[in-house]
Amino acid sequence: MNTKKIIDIVMDKGIVTAADLKGTGIARTTLHYMAKKGFLRRVSRGGYTLAGQYLTFEAFAEIMTSTPLCVICLLSGLQFHEITTQMPFETWVAIESNASKPKSPNVRVVKLTGKAFSEGIETHEKEGVSVRVYCPAKTVVDCFKFRNKIGIDVAREALADCLQQKKATRDEIWKYAKICRMTNVIRPYLEMSK
Repeated sequence: MNTKKIIDIVMDKGIVTAADLKGTGIARTTLHYMAKKGFLRRVSRGGYTLAGQYLTFEAFAEIMTSTPLCVICLLSGLQFHEITTQMPFETWVAIESNASKPKSPNVRVVKLTGKAFSEGIETHEKEGVSVRVYCPAKTVVDCFKFRNKIGIDVAREALADCLQQKKATRDEIWKYAKICRMTNVIRPYLEMSK
């Protein structure tokens, strides 16, 4: 009976954790047991989904579970917003300069401070995972800010694609360029993309 109840919860939420079982009368250890028996599959520390079910944002699930205050950014942010054809093999995240790095494998970390970190954060619920990601305009500006890490060609392509797909306006991009002190760098590219 608990098995069916848990499967129903997983089908509804996408990913289930022990906290989701609170108040249901089901023991927390049941998730681990069901994973061992092949009913569930562990996708992150403490997070389980149905065996055979693969989530689109599975890479983000593990990071958001282990480091909930980080923000998906740069190439991973472009991928999230479907702005680029780039498929990063690592997940790019931003953390505040005094925060500890995520312990998840295949993570690239950039450190930001003040408004350059806190502005432009959106929270999306995807497949039962709460994903913090920068809005498209901030993501594009960050690509210019970290152009030495990801390449200026990627940043230019992201700007052109973002504007063409109408994911952000020039004014939104300019707003974040001011916040991140990137106006001198991004101005010629904004002018060329008219």
